[in-house]
Amino acid sequence: MPVWGIVIMYVFVFLLFAILHFFSKNKKPFKRAFLSMVSGVLVLLAVNICSVFTKVSLPISLLSLTVSAFGGIPGVTLLLALNMIV
Repeated sequence: MPVWGIVIMYVFVFLLFAILHFFSKNKKPFKRAFLSMVSGVLVLLAVNICSVFTKVSLPISLLSLTVSAFGGIPGVTLLLALNMIV
């Protein structure tokens, strides 16, 4: 997939999150949508940083970044659960 397609996909999901936050009566929907996407990516990075101690790691790829950005913390938890099953 070309880079512009990935960027459009991320922007579309960001706007979708912002609309959902707007309809749920949040005062700052764009900030909330941005923080929910960034929190997933930060948790993915935290899991990989702590992998030295826990021996549990997730590969950082386009798929894992997309799932963690779109799903947030539950998305990273899903990746961890799928990693333990397989």
